[in-house]
Amino acid sequence: MEASHRDWLICLICGLSWVAPVHAQYPVRPIRFIVPFPPGGGTDTMARAISNRLGEALGEQVVVDNRGGGGANIGAELAAQSPPDGYTWFMMTGTHTVNATLYRKLGYSLAKDFVPVTHLGGTAYVVVVNSSVPATSIKELIALAKAQPGELRHSSSGVGSGPHLAGELFKSMTGIDMLHVPYRGGGPSVTALVAGEAKVGFTTTPSCIFQIKAGRLRGLAVSTPERSPFLPDLPTVAEAGVPGYDTSAWYALVVPTGTPKDIIARVNAATAKVIVMPDVKARLDATGMVPQTSTPQELGQKIRAETAKWAKVVKTLALTAD
Repeated sequence: MEASHRDWLICLICGLSWVAPVHAQYPVRPIRFIVPFPPGGGTDTMARAISNRLGEALGEQVVVDNRGGGGANIGAELAAQSPPDGYTWFMMTGTHTVNATLYRKLGYSLAKDFVPVTHLGGTAYVVVVNSSVPATSIKELIALAKAQPGELRHSSSGVGSGPHLAGELFKSMTGIDMLHVPYRGGGPSVTALVAGEAKVGFTTTPSCIFQIKAGRLRGLAVSTPERSPFLPDLPTVAEAGVPGYDTSAWYALVVPTGTPKDIIARVNAATAKVIVMPDVKARLDATGMVPQTSTPQELGQKIRAETAKWAKVVKTLALTAD
């Protein structure tokens, strides 16, 4: 073997032996977990339920970084522009599959700028009303809205958010007119409902379950085809008078495109172990969250399917956002 060729091989082997331990040692500093909503909503609840345990499993702190606003796009853009080194995670939601077609222009591409790590779980939306609203059922709410077209204010966690689309779908299927009032997240949306700024809400279960149990809000129905085990007394919207109504919230962990595959695999494996830990599951159960993990490939399929599904809904309802 010629000396130059041998030297080249030695350099290559040394280079590989130098690179491998960098990933093997991951992580060596705190990890930022960007949540695109303020504290208090379902997305934040999921992130905080798993972040400490994930930090323990990986050997470094996982810091939740709330970056709300812009219909969940501000946090997404920040995450997309972050180095693909495994030290920035992003909590994506079904909202981002809606935003892909709802917004005329985005500062990121869900398909190009992120790669999937794992599905985390989901929860039903709950149709809730302020205690002053004279409606104790879905049928009574529909009748009230028809008697006061455009007067009832319904809150959501932002334009294009899952709760916003849940409300638009409800209005479309029932032929009613309510005024949509977007807030900067599930927490502020529910606060507005309790205060009476808004009268009707389509909120994730974690955002409203404690307010319902405390009697500050009145739950009317859940959005899923089956009743929620966390609010078993509430009927589904479908059985309460709107056949075929079906939507829910879901959460997933993604990272910037280019993040090494071995890091993705390690985070995926750690999440699968953490999310079924008794204390984590108990915390999620208390807020009405159903944990569920997946392979990166399975999550990728879900993201593509949901993006296509909501593109049709956005087009049918002629929804747009700037």
